[in-house]
Amino acid sequence: MTSDHAADIDRTVRVYITVFVALMALTIVTVAISRFHLPVPIAVTVALFVALIKGSLVACYFMHLISEKKVIYGVLALTVAFFIALLALPVLTVHDGYWIHEPPSEVHSAPAASPHQ
Repeated sequence: MTSDHAADIDRTVRVYITVFVALMALTIVTVAISRFHLPVPIAVTVALFVALIKGSLVACYFMHLISEKKVIYGVLALTVAFFIALLALPVLTVHDGYWIHEPPSEVHSAPAASPHQ
């Protein structure tokens, strides 16, 4: 084993350990943020942002996408686009609901008085 090869292995192991420590730190950040009792929209936004960073670290380093060709990046970008579209779909369909046509509420009159009263 040459010293160049050993140095490459040491550098690779150092990168993996750094990514692992970053993932553990982000996990602690996620738990700490959950203790703040933020409003739900802010909490979801922060949680998704931290999850995006963690997922990117895993995909780039542990799945080796950081050194892949352009086709892989295209597939990854397409996946991200579909993910964003799926997240936006409920917002777009529930936001104001102007296209949802509910039947008009019928005004119920009081029941007719019984002739026996």
